[in-house]
Amino acid sequence: MPASVGLHNAGMKSEEPAGTPPGRDAAYFDQWYADMAASTARDEIVARTLGLPPELLSTSLLTWDGIAEVADVLRLPDNGLLLDMACGRGGYGIEIAARTGARLIGVDFSAEALDQARSAGERRLPAGQSTFQVGTLTAANLPPGVADGLMCVDAVQFAQPPLAALREFRRLLTPGGRLALTCWEAVDPTDDRVPPRLHAVNLARDLPEAGFVEVTVRDKPDWRRDERTMWEAAVASDDPDPAVRSLAAEGARALETFASLRRVFATATAP
Repeated sequence: MPASVGLHNAGMKSEEPAGTPPGRDAAYFDQWYADMAASTARDEIVARTLGLPPELLSTSLLTWDGIAEVADVLRLPDNGLLLDMACGRGGYGIEIAARTGARLIGVDFSAEALDQARSAGERRLPAGQSTFQVGTLTAANLPPGVADGLMCVDAVQFAQPPLAALREFRRLLTPGGRLALTCWEAVDPTDDRVPPRLHAVNLARDLPEAGFVEVTVRDKPDWRRDERTMWEAAVASDDPDPAVRSLAAEGARALETFASLRRVFATATAP
């Protein structure tokens, strides 16, 4: 995310459907994604530290092992439909669709991100297997019960409140459909170093409230360690590339208060 936003304040995602600060609209993030597309150096740091292949276009912090865990818990049926909410450049959803054979719909509010995702989908998936469209965490512009599985990587905190996104996810899933979420939560609810949008995240409380069953929320310290490695590598880089400098500035802020957040992985079922 651009240096002025950062994971410490927002998270490595572009989705801000409501209450976006001035200058942080879709056009702002379109430029962020355009800068990213022009930067092989930024993607190299992320791929190397998170264990990702170079063709996987990441805008979040899910590791290669984490992708396998998400694919496993989604339990996608043959020819099932997977929704990737706040998909960014589409890398994670495309990878899981490639592994499972699922049809993929990616949703994001950045036209530039969606253009990059479409190109990646055309390169990596059979014709017609993937679609990418404009929408937000709380309004996907899709009919109810359309998805067999739904993933949202490192973005649910951008909904105001996150519960509104969870209710939209429940609406989109068919009965028995599976949800996989990755995010952060405050270690200490009273820690004022944690931004309000992350203080608002309480998946163990809100997933049942949104109508989900079979809810589990697990700490992922191994993912968190890899995240630290990525931030440290970005901060140590002296590459003048704008996307690298943005990543480094974000990393510097994240490392200052790293112990204040825990990495979580939530799964649930739509009844």
